[in-house]
Amino acid sequence: MKYYIIAGEASGDLHGSNLMKALYREDPGADIRFWGGDLMQAVGGTLVKHYRELAFMGFAEVVANLRTIFENIRRCKEDISAFRPDVIIFIDYPGFNMRIAKWAKPLGFRTFYYISPQIWAWKENRIRDIRRDVDKLFVILPFEKDFYEQKHHFPVEFVGHPLIDAIHNRKKISYADFISENQLDDAPIVAVLPGSRKQEITKMLSVMLSIANDFPDYQFVIAGAPSQDFSFYEPFLQHANVRFVSNKTYDLLTHAHAALVTSGTATLETALFKVPEVVCYKGGWISYQIAKRIITLKYISLVNLIMDKEVVTELIQDRLNRKNLKKELQKLLTPSHRTALLEQYDLLEKRLGGEGASGKTAKLIVNYLKN
Repeated sequence: MKYYIIAGEASGDLHGSNLMKALYREDPGADIRFWGGDLMQAVGGTLVKHYRELAFMGFAEVVANLRTIFENIRRCKEDISAFRPDVIIFIDYPGFNMRIAKWAKPLGFRTFYYISPQIWAWKENRIRDIRRDVDKLFVILPFEKDFYEQKHHFPVEFVGHPLIDAIHNRKKISYADFISENQLDDAPIVAVLPGSRKQEITKMLSVMLSIANDFPDYQFVIAGAPSQDFSFYEPFLQHANVRFVSNKTYDLLTHAHAALVTSGTATLETALFKVPEVVCYKGGWISYQIAKRIITLKYISLVNLIMDKEVVTELIQDRLNRKNLKKELQKLLTPSHRTALLEQYDLLEKRLGGEGASGKTAKLIVNYLKN
């Protein structure tokens, strides 16, 4: 069968590559064209457009690149029309993907969505578009099934979280090799994950590193984003026990003793690596006030949202300060607190459905297409 997959970000490339491997196992004769990245390209199929050419963040950048965005949408539609796939599989990236789904469904293309847009956090009215334009929705968070089926009476398939597969199947590096290759000390590691965008890194990193001198027996290792140059991080490397690695977040979490993590998917990744963490977030005052009114969730971290209770401490806005950060990190280094937290992490992984999300999704897709 013929599959057309659209992933517009690095995370979509990762999950798309694992889905493609599973599709080839279920359907050895699969013909796949895709928008994605290097990981998907390494699996096989035909790359139409790399996600690096699609990533426009922020209102000003989107406006400045409107012509390119509309050209990408036009080209995608033309390519789908020429390929005539049996199914279009959308992976997250809702701003682009929902536009294609709206166009494709009336033309008779089957539309499957893997990794739901986070309409449970905001833009809940998008449920109308999903109901109209998406044939099958495969969700990766357990509360999403309740959200869609109980609140909106829209049937979905809960397949588990693909991060579990990505983490368990990664190529592992030994502790000795990791510290040697990255010129790190032999001290226990506190991983510092300040996000990937300049604005959030600038706001977060100074506060996160303000406690480094209070823990001289530990090394604080910044996880540098591949989108930022080392020169951007250099001014933050002022403390004697602060180090830096670039584009090696999974290796860093593999060997971290604790972590300070900016809110986002990284909070879940850190928990799945079984690293005790403090979740940090500080935005501009106006942006925070707007977000607080639009987003009505009890928590900001995926760990707490999935468990429906505060498993990891969230230091948000004014609560994110040196005093609170020091106190919470000291807790993470206490054996009894660590043990209790790691037990909750084990329950979290079970609630996410364990391994096999990509395989389950591929099997369901192929079975739906055959019937």
